[in-house]
Amino acid sequence: MAAIGRTLGELKGMTDTARPAHGAEGETRRDFLYLLAGGMGAVGTVAAVWPLVDSMNPAADVLALASTEVDLSPVEDGMSITVTWRGNPVFIRKRTGPEIEEAQAVNLADLPDPETDAARVQKPEWLIMLGVCTHLGCVPKGQKPGDPKGEFGGWFCPCHGSHYDTSGRIRKGPAPTNLEIPPYEFIEDTMIRIG
Repeated sequence: MAAIGRTLGELKGMTDTARPAHGAEGETRRDFLYLLAGGMGAVGTVAAVWPLVDSMNPAADVLALASTEVDLSPVEDGMSITVTWRGNPVFIRKRTGPEIEEAQAVNLADLPDPETDAARVQKPEWLIMLGVCTHLGCVPKGQKPGDPKGEFGGWFCPCHGSHYDTSGRIRKGPAPTNLEIPPYEFIEDTMIRIG
């Protein structure tokens, strides 16, 4: 029995000396392995989550619709064109002198949604607005030469009888607000970018 006790003691002494001392090398290697494992875990998490995050970005066809450029050079005085931006019609009208004067002469107190003509246009001859009635989202008539233009010479929504003037402001009917002006800028004298 004493021999077994001595042998176990010798084995214990051998194992203690075979182990490296706690200190710089042992803890440094362990710390490095922890950092390496943590870094690999972070990289793995990012690699797993990135496709989900990237799928939330807008598709290329949606980004293409974010802005629309329109050449206005073929549009003559008194003409209207309709373009599509973000799936909505945009009415573009090159107003005549009398239409501009009529829009500027309106008494703001007579308007359900008071807004000056100057606040709605960047250049007096060009009126650019969304062609969506603010009542229930219908498309008002008045873009084509034969369309009814309502009592105020602008646009008329036959669904519920909203009348808009030559500045796209609501004058009569259930629509609560004027036709909306989209964000746009003139990039040249006869070229605009909507959006």
